[in-house]
Amino acid sequence: MARIVENADLQNRLGRLRLEIRKKPYWMILSEGQHLGYYRGRRVRKWVVRFRYPGGSRSYQEATIAEADDYVDCDGLKILSFKQAQETARKWFAVIGQTDYPSSKPYLVADALDDYLEGFSGKDLANTRRRIEAIIRPQIGRHDTAKLTATIITDWHLALANAPARLRTAPGAVQNYRQTADTVDARRSRRSSANRILTILKAALNAAYRNEKVADDNAWRRVRPFAKADAPRLRSLADDETRRLVSACNPNFRPMVMAALLTGARYSELAALEVRDFDTQSKSLWLRDTKSGTPRAIYLEAEGFRLVSEAIVDKSRTEPIFPRPDGKRWGAAHQMRPMQAAYMAAGLEPVGFHDLRRTYGARLARKGVPMAVIAEAPGHADERITRKHYAHLAPSYVAQTIREAAAGLGIVQ
Repeated sequence: MARIVENADLQNRLGRLRLEIRKKPYWMILSEGQHLGYYRGRRVRKWVVRFRYPGGSRSYQEATIAEADDYVDCDGLKILSFKQAQETARKWFAVIGQTDYPSSKPYLVADALDDYLEGFSGKDLANTRRRIEAIIRPQIGRHDTAKLTATIITDWHLALANAPARLRTAPGAVQNYRQTADTVDARRSRRSSANRILTILKAALNAAYRNEKVADDNAWRRVRPFAKADAPRLRSLADDETRRLVSACNPNFRPMVMAALLTGARYSELAALEVRDFDTQSKSLWLRDTKSGTPRAIYLEAEGFRLVSEAIVDKSRTEPIFPRPDGKRWGAAHQMRPMQAAYMAAGLEPVGFHDLRRTYGARLARKGVPMAVIAEAPGHADERITRKHYAHLAPSYVAQTIREAAAGLGIVQ
């Protein structure tokens, strides 16, 4: 017997009586193309059903199956409870669905992922697709969405958080993993990554639910992300550390590191820059490919302008400004090994390429640049993000007042 699909508005009398009287039923999905509805008129309260063949090739067929037990107890025939209405509806669907149409195949999580990518309207299609193909589809894509449970998703989410970080691996080879110490920050980082992947899965399943591909969203709606996993990483480099890092870089990769420190641009944004994106008159770079999908300008100071001017010498308009040694663009994970080699050679704590972007913002904050300007420079979507990362670094009236008023206790010899 199929499990009962829950609906907070329809599953009990009190919930139904709170609904407004209207001409159209309140519908809920039992399965693809199969809906149970509750009609609340001025005098009549009844259960109705509607059916459409998979693929939407025909219009809905509708019928009334019984009255609702709003005021009179159910009898299992003419007056039905919420549970009985679902059972009767499924029998009706079975009869009408088998008259001239074969049963449809299960709708898998993999199918939901395909539909989600086809209609994707988010900010970062490339990384979303990469996580789906590398992690979500191989691990959970085989599950039938009709049989998906909160336990299945929760166990998978927990396993993601407990697994070591993945490293770039050749196609067809055994997956490589990064060995890291079991620290609080390492666990937080893995939980944060697991949360991001869970968000993609839930987005795909929610899209399938909205498009009436699955009956209900109860299984994944009850799965919660790990709490306090997304605390901001406040790692930024001091000026002397940046110089040591740049000096320790491989000469082929050094221009990318310098560009990140002098512009605050993301790795992918720098890799996509072409000579035509550099305007010598306004001393700016135009980022066409950004994480948000909205192009923006980067305004260069003297050192950054000199770096870019020297990098474009003897290059055509469509060549990358900061290419690999072979002249091609840097790939998605090509920065990991050069960065690791550089910070180890410089004697620094582990630092990722994104920390260079954070260093740029921190330098602006320490110089007293307004938060609104710092938000605009690296292209933050919201000034709250900027304050979250950099407000504590900026000179402030509160900090100055505390240091002046609370000084002079004389207890430190």
